[in-house]
Amino acid sequence: MLTVLALVVIAGATGVGDAAEQASNGLTTGGWYGVLQSAGLLFFAFAGYARIATMGEEVREPARTIPRAIIIALTVTLIVYVIIALTLLLALGPEQLATSVAPLVDVVVNREWTWAGPVVRVGAALASLGALLALIAGVGRTSFAMARGHDLPAWLGAVHPRHRVPHHAEIALAVVVIVLVLLADLRGAIGFSSFGVLLYYFIANVAAFTQTSEHRRTARAWQVMGGIGCAVLVVTLPPSSIIAGIAVVACGLTYRAARLRFR
Repeated sequence: MLTVLALVVIAGATGVGDAAEQASNGLTTGGWYGVLQSAGLLFFAFAGYARIATMGEEVREPARTIPRAIIIALTVTLIVYVIIALTLLLALGPEQLATSVAPLVDVVVNREWTWAGPVVRVGAALASLGALLALIAGVGRTSFAMARGHDLPAWLGAVHPRHRVPHHAEIALAVVVIVLVLLADLRGAIGFSSFGVLLYYFIANVAAFTQTSEHRRTARAWQVMGGIGCAVLVVTLPPSSIIAGIAVVACGLTYRAARLRFR
């Protein structure tokens, strides 16, 4: 995947014309609200590194391995994102980039590297599949943990006797993903996804603030900054995303309240 991204960067660097000037003049066209809303919508793209934490029961020395893996993954991902973002802005300009449905392909096509178009498309498909498999593994284990805590049906808490993975949770999640891909426009789910991700990171920051000194890795000021940042980005999301997110959270709270009442 990194090879395909490197190909796009090289193609974009072979010719930077008026798009570069447009990029420098148009970055803050939408004002601070637009910048914050963009940050909120793109926040879901950084959610994957936290999935590493859900693998705590399947790695050696998780107290040492998982923090290191998270820092390394987040750093590498941020560097790659910055390089790709700058390449797209300089090669296409803000206006074309905003309307493009396949910006990486547009970069190589605009440079008349037409042979590279199919290569980029295949690379994008494989990268999406890899991200999907990682999310299924992470969300499946989250569902497994919730089932053990009786916040989801106990059936999801089953562990495969040989492979030691929560196979019921992963199968259920795969079925849900297939249905969504076949029936829904996933572009509309980005805002809702960002709402959910920002909400649980806000909760994570609040929870980390309560840690005692023997379990704490960073100063409490970082949790305060993280919580405020998540709250600010949530309120700048599109109203439809906020409403959908609140509705789903309300359903979850209703289910939990009913379970506790009739347990």
